[in-house]
Amino acid sequence: MTANIRTVRSIPLRLQGAHIPEVLEVRGEVLMKRADFEQLNVTQAEKGEKQFANPRNAAAGSLRQLDSRITAQRKLSFYAYGVGEVVDSSDHFSTDTFEHVVTQLRAYGFPVFTTQPLVQGADGLLGFYRQTGERRNALPFDIDGVVYKVNDTAQQEALGFVSRSPRWALAH
Repeated sequence: MTANIRTVRSIPLRLQGAHIPEVLEVRGEVLMKRADFEQLNVTQAEKGEKQFANPRNAAAGSLRQLDSRITAQRKLSFYAYGVGEVVDSSDHFSTDTFEHVVTQLRAYGFPVFTTQPLVQGADGLLGFYRQTGERRNALPFDIDGVVYKVNDTAQQEALGFVSRSPRWALAH
């Protein structure tokens, strides 16, 4: 799997900028943009090979390839959305808020989805959901909906997890 992930061109092989932590576990999502998916299916049809049902299946199947050269031929994209382990003896990497984490990941060269406004309360959440729904077809990739996240990481820790799901993130 690691060899396949290294073929995703949007994942930097070297981090940019200063004050890079000794250990930085970046979490994100590998996906296939609609245009790249359509081109892949055209190529598959021209070769007489099976076409993919949707971009999600195409991306997942691409990552499961035993031969990373096949994965490299497919245009996969990556968006960072968080971190796991961070070891930073210089204390320059701030994990105080989700917003700080995303800003720092962007500075290191990771692509992040830029439409992540800070909102408060049910009205703010529903407004963001509606705005995203209105822009859904203009996005370069498919989405199922939105994910709301508590910004303050101390509050995230207090809320904890249920099984593998965080109590501080909610899909809508």
